[in-house]
Amino acid sequence: MSAQPEEALAPPAPAAAAQLLVQLRADRRADTWVPAFEQDWARALDDARHSYSLAPFHDVVRTWRVRLASAPAVDAFLASGCDDSDGVDLDQVLGART
Repeated sequence: MSAQPEEALAPPAPAAAAQLLVQLRADRRADTWVPAFEQDWARALDDARHSYSLAPFHDVVRTWRVRLASAPAVDAFLASGCDDSDGVDLDQVLGART
């Protein structure tokens, strides 16, 4: 019997954040994504200092991997000309982010 639930994800490799940052810098969205990643990483660093946990770092890496992986699908949707006017602004749902 395993000590971890089956759905538990393996933690990212120690160099995962550095590799991810290289990929973000190579993306056409680098002007906005790199500063956002660095801000998320700094926030995770602060959270980790208070919690003594690596979970905030793992969350940042997983989140940004998903964003980077889903970017081509988002680009394809936007290029297809589909009507997305029925969408809701995320700030209306979540409130203003700081």
